[in-house]
Amino acid sequence: MSHGETSDFARLTRLLPEIQAALTEFGLDGWLLYDLHARNSAANALMGVGDLTRRYFVLIPRQGQPVAITHGIEEHPWVNWTWERQTYVAWRELDEVLHAVLGGGGRVAMEFSERDAVPSVDLIPAGVVELVRSTGVQVISSGDLLTRFYARWSDADLASHRRASATLVAVADDVFRRLAACVEAGETLTEGTVRGWVIDELRAGGCGAGADCIVATGLNAANPHYAAAGSGAHLEKGHVVLMDLWAKEADDSVYADQTWMGYLGAAVPDRAARIFGIVRDARDAAVQLLQQAWQEGRVLHGSDVDDAARNVITDQGYGAFFIHRTGHSIDRSTHGMGPNIDNLETREVRRLVPGIGFSIEPGIYIPDDIGIRSEINVFIGADGPEVTTPNPQRELRTLLSA
Repeated sequence: MSHGETSDFARLTRLLPEIQAALTEFGLDGWLLYDLHARNSAANALMGVGDLTRRYFVLIPRQGQPVAITHGIEEHPWVNWTWERQTYVAWRELDEVLHAVLGGGGRVAMEFSERDAVPSVDLIPAGVVELVRSTGVQVISSGDLLTRFYARWSDADLASHRRASATLVAVADDVFRRLAACVEAGETLTEGTVRGWVIDELRAGGCGAGADCIVATGLNAANPHYAAAGSGAHLEKGHVVLMDLWAKEADDSVYADQTWMGYLGAAVPDRAARIFGIVRDARDAAVQLLQQAWQEGRVLHGSDVDDAARNVITDQGYGAFFIHRTGHSIDRSTHGMGPNIDNLETREVRRLVPGIGFSIEPGIYIPDDIGIRSEINVFIGADGPEVTTPNPQRELRTLLSA
């Protein structure tokens, strides 16, 4: 939306009672949304006013009506705002209005993370946080609010994600068969060619939104975020092949994100099979913890699940080669705004609650040697954790006949 368009604020209207109940639950006096140039994706999703050229604030109080603080030059986007609105033009006026609206202390949530503990939540500039604190309020991270009101999936989201998950599995299987046939026939294939197959098949299968893929063969698989230069390396017999693919049905749908591994040979070498088994067991340990905690009524944080997977790999002597978090939030972005499965890159303290989804993707990456990853997706529903990836990989797949 450009700054000349208007919002009907339907999402805020629908969610307002639930947001205010959550503020009470979390012991907060309000949620203070701030944005400029649509940099705060959470605020933009809730307000729907798009890219504005002047700063705005919206206070959602624990009780009472929301208050918008907007600039006098940008009135039109707010014409459908039915609650209180204060207008400023000069910076001194903004200071006065903020003190009037927020003054008196209290605890307000913003898209802020102390010491950048959760980078995906840390969307508010430090100067804005200082400005808000100058009014006497305490600024608290809105992380748990974002989990509930931004990252949570609807029933339609879950249904779309399940369909996309099934499509990704079918595409990965078909592409593995296709590349195996070409290699056995002596054809020359590059990583870029195979990546193109994957994207084309995802689009043909109804998952063209955000469709992309990493294809890494041989030593390249030891780079977790490998990106091929040009057409990439040739796929050759005796190579492991990592295929990481992600897509969704439409721009407003939820992603599916999976990684599958194959071996261009008739028999997987013992060491590669063993490393894959460790990665698989780490993946399964994370799922088992989620299921056990649900049965026991225990609340988990993303850091707890990361520990469960990481401990398996560490106990087998490969901890130094598991160099990324166990998983990431998934929503309308592949790396979403909900809790990550992480106690390495950050200490994820947000709770894993019903309605959210995330990846579980441990890996072992030994430079100039071998790289193995297995990635599945999990959704926490009303009946507990659900692995949404059909038939997760159990063994490193042999792609060639004897």
